[in-house]
Amino acid sequence: MNLTELNGIATAMVAPGKGILAADESSGTIKKRFDAIGVESTEDNRRDYREMLFRSKEAMSQYISGVILYDETIWQNAKDGTPLVKLIEQSGAIPGIKVDEGTQALPMCPGELVTVGLDKLAERLTRYYERGARFAKWRAVIDIGSGIPSMTAISVNAHALARYAALCQAAQIVPIVEPEVLMDGDHDIDRCYEVTSRVLNKTFQELRVQRVALEGMVLKPNMAISGKKSPKQASVEEVADKTIRLLKACVPAAVPGIAFLSGGQSDEEATAHLNAMHKLGPLPWGLTFSYGRALQAAPQKAWSGKAENVAAGQNAFSHRARMNGLASKGEWQSSLEKKAA
Repeated sequence: MNLTELNGIATAMVAPGKGILAADESSGTIKKRFDAIGVESTEDNRRDYREMLFRSKEAMSQYISGVILYDETIWQNAKDGTPLVKLIEQSGAIPGIKVDEGTQALPMCPGELVTVGLDKLAERLTRYYERGARFAKWRAVIDIGSGIPSMTAISVNAHALARYAALCQAAQIVPIVEPEVLMDGDHDIDRCYEVTSRVLNKTFQELRVQRVALEGMVLKPNMAISGKKSPKQASVEEVADKTIRLLKACVPAAVPGIAFLSGGQSDEEATAHLNAMHKLGPLPWGLTFSYGRALQAAPQKAWSGKAENVAAGQNAFSHRARMNGLASKGEWQSSLEKKAA
């Protein structure tokens, strides 16, 4: 393992003003997104959509540091035969790959899940590296509900995340470690804070046990935020304040960077929260975004599967990427959204 090289990649992934595009929706998830805009989810349509994003010169070169790909996408070529991975590299961004294989029910723990995909991961990582991937992603899912999460769910998911991270570093690939505490419930922000704190502490304990070099990884956590169904929604300032307090308590300064997931927040909410956190600096690690839906909902709608809408889709993507790029330096203002509109 060349840690200097891994650290260089991890640092580039969270460079000021740039963030990570999560374009790693599974076939099932992208079908749902396409259904919403009336587009058939064929292999060609999925390719055309992602090619449109990766050819967005302004967004990709100025605001996107890396792109997380799905297995299908990393092997696809653009219409002109150029591998999609090459389009990403040519823009100056780093190609990455989602390597987990989804979730399964966790035995003896009703309502809880464990992420799978460790079998044969070492061989898959070798092939992905040869194709150009320099970082990977694995998502653990922790739900908040009545009597959950259990310590069992937290432990097994943290253990799997750490095993995945060690395999990545052995393959000279930077692991994005993503323990997501879902915001689907009716819990308040303090309950989210408490659960996320337990999850992060257990995850870093496992990473140390499995000898993962913290300098060669990126953390992709949820924010401390109210559940979607909570009657008590926390303000932007409270989300920023509690999230930073939580991260400072749980995330060692050796980690080069933290890239948030949007986790079901609206486009502007995700941007506003990240921006507010940068007002609380200086911070011990780089702090940026790794958004999927919050970067893509607008371009998907603008494109709607029509070749004549490619420019409109790219403009919508560039706008969201720019807004989040500004937020990752604490320079975003809501008035900039209205100007674009």
